Amino acid sequence: MSTLTPNYIFEKISTDVSFLKGCFQKVLQDLGENDLAKILDKTLDKDLITEMSSDLEEKHIQVLSIYLQLMNLVEENAAVQFRRKMEDQKSMSSIRGSYSETFKRLQSLGLGESEILETIKQIHLSPVLTAHPTEAKRISIIELHRDLYLQLVKLENTSFSKKERSSIESEISGLLERWWRSGEVYLEKPTVKTERSNVMHYFTKVFPQILVKTDQQLQQSWLDAGFDPKTLLHPENFPQLQFGSWVGGDRDGHPYVSAELTAETLAEHRKAALLLIQNKILELGSKLSFSKIRNPVPEKLETEISKKAKALGDIGQNALDRNPLEPWRQYINLILVKLDFTANGSLENQYSSAKELSADLKFLRESLIEIGAEKIASKLLFQVERLVHCFGFHLVKLDIRQNSDYHDKAMEQILLKAFPNRKPFRELTEEEKLEFINEELKSNRPFAIGGERFGEEADKVLDCYRAVKAHTDQYGSDGVGAFIVSMTRSMRDLLTVYLLMREAGLDRNVFQVAPLFETIEDLENSALIMDSYLSHPAYPKAAVQEIMLGYSDSNKDGGIIASRYNIYCTEEELSKVAEKYAVKFRYFHGIGGTISRGGGKYHRFLESMPPGSLSGEMKLTVQGETIAQQFANLINGTYNMEMLLSGMLLQTAYSLYLKQPNGFPLESLKVLSDQSLQFYRKLIEHPSFIDFYGQATPIDVLELSKIGSRPSRRTGARSLADLRAIPWVFSWSQSRFNITGWYGIGQALKTMREGSPESYRKLKDNAESWPLLRYILIQVETNLMNADLSIMKAYSELVSDEVVKKEITTNLIEEYHRSLEEIQMMFSRPREIRRTSQLDNLKRRTTALQALHQLQIHELQAWRKVKETDSEKAEKMVKRLLEITTALASGLKNTG
Repeated sequence: MSTLTPNYIFEKISTDVSFLKGCFQKVLQDLGENDLAKILDKTLDKDLITEMSSDLEEKHIQVLSIYLQLMNLVEENAAVQFRRKMEDQKSMSSIRGSYSETFKRLQSLGLGESEILETIKQIHLSPVLTAHPTEAKRISIIELHRDLYLQLVKLENTSFSKKERSSIESEISGLLERWWRSGEVYLEKPTVKTERSNVMHYFTKVFPQILVKTDQQLQQSWLDAGFDPKTLLHPENFPQLQFGSWVGGDRDGHPYVSAELTAETLAEHRKAALLLIQNKILELGSKLSFSKIRNPVPEKLETEISKKAKALGDIGQNALDRNPLEPWRQYINLILVKLDFTANGSLENQYSSAKELSADLKFLRESLIEIGAEKIASKLLFQVERLVHCFGFHLVKLDIRQNSDYHDKAMEQILLKAFPNRKPFRELTEEEKLEFINEELKSNRPFAIGGERFGEEADKVLDCYRAVKAHTDQYGSDGVGAFIVSMTRSMRDLLTVYLLMREAGLDRNVFQVAPLFETIEDLENSALIMDSYLSHPAYPKAAVQEIMLGYSDSNKDGGIIASRYNIYCTEEELSKVAEKYAVKFRYFHGIGGTISRGGGKYHRFLESMPPGSLSGEMKLTVQGETIAQQFANLINGTYNMEMLLSGMLLQTAYSLYLKQPNGFPLESLKVLSDQSLQFYRKLIEHPSFIDFYGQATPIDVLELSKIGSRPSRRTGARSLADLRAIPWVFSWSQSRFNITGWYGIGQALKTMREGSPESYRKLKDNAESWPLLRYILIQVETNLMNADLSIMKAYSELVSDEVVKKEITTNLIEEYHRSLEEIQMMFSRPREIRRTSQLDNLKRRTTALQALHQLQIHELQAWRKVKETDSEKAEKMVKRLLEITTALASGLKNTG
């Protein structure tokens, strides 16, 4: 269909789903599975499920799982094709959140080309990949997804002949058969090394391509805006993009991340980065075959070639002899020789840093410009320079994360050995601890001689720090990110890390210690903590200070409304602290894939921030299944990276040039937050809530899953506080309650409407114009729409205590209805008109999802009856339950 109509995307999805379903049914029929092929056209009934053999049930699960994942591929491709048509038939600026749209908005606000360029140069983005256990699919299945997607894209080419299209369809059938014959869930729990290998694929194979495409998108949008194209010929004028990782560095509640693993990870990162750069420069050399016979050779180039060759001796001369009449190639050959020395760890003739290589590449660029080959420099050399700027010799920055309580245990063990007659550290008051630390930080001497062993926690912390020191002493600090303190409760938690660093010989002036504010209370105290931290005499004055904000635990602690409101207020208050100390705060947003954990469209997420709070510096986590969903396919990955960078451009421009007071009714939102928090807390503090949760959701199965190397609980305690936020969200999503994304808003709005009509009116009047409020309302409504009343009731039947079941289920159902009604009242148009795409997606999945939920409930009941008495039988049933979990996660498009 060539014409863009409102129904284009729905019709395309319907057509493509029917096509792939037909291909899948044909594959099943060819394999003799005729009955399985038929279930794609109908649901399963309860009687059939209870009578089904385990083998047949497993096949039913896989059929439904693959079918739901095919829908996801189709929807992703339809969105890509829709954006392409929008660009062609309307304009580049018609794509919401794109560079072009942002340029247009900034121009309408009075900003000119030079101001926009200056803003672009201020942007420093760092996406951080984490190994949180939310990717339920094996890597081989993710790879198969990519192959299928590429075949689907090929079918968009209308110039293919019938024979060519038939060949593509045959390839799709072959891929579907491979998929059918493969298992989907992890049968063995992945190790941290496996997770590292998975994210390394993105760092070395995916993100370098996305970098190229995103830069091209910026250049095209710049041209489309009518700006001077020569401005963006050089990499210095582009956003700074660097990547980070937690895999091998995040040890918060993760017993398998050892010091040896951290050291190995840093070495692997460096090795991969150098190989990536070497291959790219080798490719550049093969293309830059300029002859000195046809081109004037700048004198400075000849001088530099001679100087480098002489320094490298015979090897340098051999590099020149390979291309005697091609000076630019000779120069590249010499660079490659130095890179070989660097990769091999030679103490002589190596690059001391990536900056030194960047200087050589810049020199090469200038020599090309001097002979008028600026286009060649921009086409061939530009990408190499950007690659080095982005990945350096370290590939990514590895953050080191640990919990504040763990640090306290470590400090107590050290002091017990150093001062055996002193009162134990953990028995001191906060004032006594701070007084002791303040005095100690006046000195650079450690507590004990090097290599002293203190106890489990202390030894693990110090061994990790020593591994960091050994690596950075040899290669520099570029490969290490921040030392992040989970559950930061006070300035003292940060200063404690300074003492631990001192013990391992790390210089706190080189490495940044960053707080992670997670609970509602910690968010509320964050400005006071940072004020005291930045004014402390031991704090090394920095131009940029990192602060991590936790979306997951604040949600678990206070519900979604209180979480969003408090994070917004935290950014506002912290911005005042940054201004007071003339420092930039780099907010590190610890978001997940689900709405409950901060997920959603990147440009809307950025627009919802307080005006003026974004300094140009930002980090954010990309977790679990979100990595593949957002970046596995090049076109989609480029789109998401553009949304991030252009969203940062818009918000940074507000900070630099368009500062304005927040004219929206924040006090009214506080009322909503307080009411919601009170109602939410009443639920989770109900004496029987944990029992209800443990039976009405599959949390007990999720804790046995093999989808991540890290335990589901920090210490193993059976409490809500100890449960990680990911399985908390995952379990409510699987049972379709989704309370983590909506509970509390209905009662809060109703209470405001009836008891505080003026505050309510202010919210209602701004519901569609205030980016933050609209973002909250739409996201909460999405979670409500993804919930399912009949399925909620079915899972509630798993609860054994009739009184508890009735009381809590009735509460949830009433708040579900109330929330839907109250959110609808905030908008001028009905949900059926506003949310057509979401309703269409849900309708398409209903039959398959209902069947999987029935299977899960049936299997949960059976498994719970035997798990204590027949472990062998229970283990077999767990595998089937995990297959259902994976299938549901695919259909719902999220885990945790």
